[in-house]
Order: sequence, then structure tokens, then C-alpha cells
Amino acid sequence: MAATTDRSLLSAEMKEEEEELYEQLLLQAAKEMQGSLPPAQESKQIIPQPGFCVKAKTRSSEKIFINVCKSDQIPPPPDLSEEDLVILLESEDPSGYRIPMSLGEPHAEVDNSGNGCTAYDIVINPTFYNKIHSNKLFMEFFMTIGFEGLENKYNLEMSREWRMLKNRKFLGSVVEQNIRSKSKPIIQELKSSNTSTGSGTKPLVSEVESSCVEPDYTIVAEPADQHQHPSFLVAEISLPKVDSARSLLLDLGEDRIVLWARPDLYHLDIYIPYNIIPEESGSQFNRNTRVLTVTMPVQPV
Repeated sequence: MAATTDRSLLSAEMKEEEEELYEQLLLQAAKEMQGSLPPAQESKQIIPQPGFCVKAKTRSSEKIFINVCKSDQIPPPPDLSEEDLVILLESEDPSGYRIPMSLGEPHAEVDNSGNGCTAYDIVINPTFYNKIHSNKLFMEFFMTIGFEGLENKYNLEMSREWRMLKNRKFLGSVVEQNIRSKSKPIIQELKSSNTSTGSGTKPLVSEVESSCVEPDYTIVAEPADQHQHPSFLVAEISLPKVDSARSLLLDLGEDRIVLWARPDLYHLDIYIPYNIIPEESGSQFNRNTRVLTVTMPVQPV
């Protein structure tokens, strides 16, 4: 896929023949990049049905919300009685029991006090949803492993204190989620073994894996002279499945670009060869070309 360039960001002194050569190099790089990507995995979109919303916090006292949703596209876990659950929890290794779930991407929201906060969506099977909603022990069990799943996926440290909100089923807007349909089995059978492989326990979360792919991108240094320290970098990220900038979450570090396109469409996490100035950087999404352009001033030598 050919990359487009915002010429207003390039040097006005670039000669016409240099510009043509530059376009050809970008086209060649984009084609090579596209050819190196793995084949797209088969997936399907699900529309979660709101269930209930939980207020929680991280260990640093940052307030977060968890929307627990349901979808019949998520398989149920093996049926388990309350007595069996007690036996499982008292066993040395309860990791043999997995709960299939889809963990959505974090999205920024505003709470009732008008303060900014982060919300996460967890989607489970409706039958299992009804079980946890009617049984306090199963509810505590589910919330514990739900916290574990979010911690493992998003590198969080969460407090185990939580409170279900009254009269609120969902914080924010419901968005579709993509789950793999054929690339991998959703539930994998675990063979038992009498030999211990380590002291660590396996997570109880069996996540229905996301179908995020890394988008095509180019990064151009300006000026382009290899012997001169650049003044800024211009990244162009092709997002053909994105309709609006509202679905994009962009995070810039001094030497890193992290981009999420909801719902589970694209994920880009790359390091860049120069230290930039994040607070002076800017981005713009072109809805016609569906290209996100990120302009990043480079820190002086």
C-alpha cells in the first residue's frame, strides 16, 4: 500500500526530481512492509451486551471502571457447582479451570463527578454471567480472575476492592470487539502431568484472543541528510479500517510510539531512533486517505 505524505511538513527547498525519488522509495518500502506482514487471521466481530459496571482502583489509587458484558459468541466455561468450586479453590493448583473471556481495550471516559477515568470491558458467556450474578462465591471468583486478566494484559497493579454500581450497566459507549474465529481453538485441552514444571501457577483466564494487526507505517526524518541531526520525524500510519479519530488512542514517549485502534483493529508499539518532545508533537487523521500523520520534534543534540 502506497504511503501518502503531507508535503507541507517537508522542506520547501526539495527539488522536483528529489521529490519523485522520495515517493518511489516510500512506495517500495510500503510494498516490502506489506509483503512481510503475516496473513490476516480469520476473525469475527461481536457486539457485547451490557451487564453491570464495577468501580475499582489501582494500587496507586487511580480510579477505574470495569464493564462486565455478555455475548453468546463467547463459549462458556465447564459447568461447575459451588461445592466443586470450593474444592477447586482449596486445591494446590486451581489453574486447570479456565474462564473464556474477551478483554477489550481501555477507553477514556468521564465519571459522574466530571473527572476523567479509564474503563475496561470484559465479555463473558451469558450462561456464566447469570451464574455469577446469582451466586456470591462465583462472583468473587470471577472478579478475582478478571482483575488478574487485566493486570497481565495491561501491566496493571489493581486493588482487590471493588463495588458494583447501582442503576448503571455500562460506563461509556458499547463498541464492537474482534475475536479470532478459526486461527486458534478458543478452548485448548490441557493434558495432565504428574511432573511439576515449576512453582508458579498458571492464570485462570482463558482470553478469547484479539485479532489486532500491526498497521503499515513509514517514518521520515527531516532534514533527510544522514549526516545531520533531524529537526523532526514524520510518521504516517495507514489505518484503512478506521472511520474516525475517536477510535484511536495515541501515546508518545520520548523514544516510543504506541497506538491502539478500537475495537481491536490495529496495535502499533515501536521504538524510534531519536528522542522526541512528546508535549510539542501533533497528530492528524485524514478520513479520506485513512492515514494518521504524527509530527514529532526531535530533541536537539
